[in-house]
Amino acid sequence: MGGFFGTISKTACATDLFYGTDYNSHLGTRRGGMVTLHDGTFKRAIHNLENSYFRLRFEADLDKFQGNSGIGIISDTDPQPIFISSHLGKYAVVTVAKVNNIDELEKELLDKGCHFSEFNAGQINQTELIALLISQANTFVEGIELVQEKIKGSCSMLILTEEGIIAARDKWGRTPVLIGKKDGAYAATSEPCSFPNLEYELEYNVGPGEVVMLTADSMTQLRKPNKKMQACSFLWVYYGYPVSDYEGINVDAVRYASGQAMAKKDDTEADYVAAIPDSGIGMGLGYAEGKGIPYRRAIIKYTPTWPRSFTPANQKVRDLVAKMKLIPNRELLRDKRVIFCDDSIVRGTQLNDNVNILYGYGAKEVHIRLGSPPILFSCPFLGFSASRSPLELIARRTVEELEGDHEKDLDKYATTDSPQYKNMIDCIRKKLNITTLKFITVEDLIASIGLPKECVCTYCYNGAKPEE
Repeated sequence: MGGFFGTISKTACATDLFYGTDYNSHLGTRRGGMVTLHDGTFKRAIHNLENSYFRLRFEADLDKFQGNSGIGIISDTDPQPIFISSHLGKYAVVTVAKVNNIDELEKELLDKGCHFSEFNAGQINQTELIALLISQANTFVEGIELVQEKIKGSCSMLILTEEGIIAARDKWGRTPVLIGKKDGAYAATSEPCSFPNLEYELEYNVGPGEVVMLTADSMTQLRKPNKKMQACSFLWVYYGYPVSDYEGINVDAVRYASGQAMAKKDDTEADYVAAIPDSGIGMGLGYAEGKGIPYRRAIIKYTPTWPRSFTPANQKVRDLVAKMKLIPNRELLRDKRVIFCDDSIVRGTQLNDNVNILYGYGAKEVHIRLGSPPILFSCPFLGFSASRSPLELIARRTVEELEGDHEKDLDKYATTDSPQYKNMIDCIRKKLNITTLKFITVEDLIASIGLPKECVCTYCYNGAKPEE
C-alpha cells in the first residue's frame, strides 16, 4: 500500500513533515522517503524500513531538511521521492500507486527517446515512470491527466514544485487525499490521523481525479473532481486508522456499526465478545453492544516491536509476525465460549495460528466474526496486499478444492447465502477448526459505511467493476 504527507508553510517545515509522514507508517513497511525544497535546491533521503521504523531511520537526517515545503512517503513499492528536471521545471514526486501495465508504458516511453535511471528489484521504478509521463505534457495538470488515462490500476500523488505542492487523487478516488490547514501552513496526506497532533484542522477531502495546488496560505483547485467514485471499502475495514475520516465517514464508527449489524442477526450463545487487535476492536465493541453481552480483552497485542502481519512481503515473516505479536489471556479464555471479531480473512495465516492458540489456552468454543465479506479476488487497483496470486486467498483456494477449478461459479460463491457461499464458508470453518464462522455481508458493509453502493469498490468480494 503506502501513504504520503506533504506540507508547505511560512516557516521551516521539517518537523511537521517528519511526524506527518510517520503517521502513515501503518500503511507500509518497506521504504520511507522525504524531500524538502530550499532556495531552489532539493534535499532528499530514502531509507529501507524493513528492519526498522521511519522515525528511527530519519531522526538523524532531520536537521538536513531545510526549507518551508516538503513531501514524504511510506512506500511498499519503489524507492521514493523521485527528482525530475524537465520543461515543466524541477520537481519531486511521491505516489501511492499500482501500475499493472508498467511494461507496456516503459516500452512506449523508451520508443519516444526517454530513459530510466531508477531501478528496483530488476524493474523500473514506477514513480519515475509516472514522473516521465507527467513531463510529456505541457502542464502539470495535463501530465496528471495523462497518467490517469494511461495507467491501468490507480495513482494518487504529491508533486513538490517551486510554486507549491500539487496534490492529485486517482481518477476513481480509490485511495484518499485529505487537506489540512493551520495558521500559516497547509498539508496534504493519505491519512488524516496525521493532522490533530500537528495542529492541522481537516479542511478538504480531495475528490476523484481532482487536482489542487497548495501554498502556505492558499489552496487552489486546478482540476475539478470526476463525478464517479470507487472508494476502497478496505479503507474502513482494515488499513484506515481508527480516528481517520474518509469522505466524512469515520473508520472506527464504521467498524462499530459493522459489529452491531452482525450481532443483531446472530443467535450464537457466548460468554463474551473479544477482538483480534487492533483492527478488530471497533467491530468487537459494536458486536458486544449489539448482542448485549460483555466485551473482554482476551487477546492483547504486543505493540512495542511487532508490525502489522498483512504487509510484510515475505511469507515466513508474515507467519512469524502473526504468531508473535498477539498474546492470549489464559485467565479469560479458560472454559469460555468466545465470539472473536476480526477485520478479515485473507490468507488465513494469522487466524489459523490464533485459533489453535486459543484452544490451547482453554477456550471451550471459538466463534469468529469478520468485518469484511469473503475475499475472492486479488485487488487489481491497490497494493494493499502482498498477494501475488488469487490462490493465496483462502476463499479462492476453497473454491478450487470444492470445484477443481478456482475460477468456476465465482459469481455464485460471491452471492450472500447462496448454497455455494454457505458451502465455502463451512469448508473454511472446518479448515481453521472454528466453532462457527460468519462474514459480514456486502450489503451490511455498504450500509455501515453509509455511502451509496456505486461509490464504494467491492471488487475483492464480488469482482464488480464500474462502467467507465
